[in-house]
Amino acid sequence: MQVFGLGLPELVVILVVALLVFGPRKLPELGKSLGQTIREFRKATSNVAKEVSGEAAEAQPARPLGNGAEGAARSQDSAPATKESSPTS
Repeated sequence: MQVFGLGLPELVVILVVALLVFGPRKLPELGKSLGQTIREFRKATSNVAKEVSGEAAEAQPARPLGNGAEGAARSQDSAPATKESSPTS
């Protein structure tokens, strides 16, 4: 079982150290507050992701743009024809 790259033995050691440092009465409160913090963080990041995707959808152009070569060819086709003078020799 891998959680954040930690195996079961590492997780057990972390839990034992936390139990020794904070005590059996404080540990459930810390777990609860950590869970609430993670929940709020996920909620905030999902809201930001929704806002960004909404702004990205609004920023897209209404019609697709052609590539530069096609645009240049169209502008040359629509330009008025000019008379070419023949060389006089």
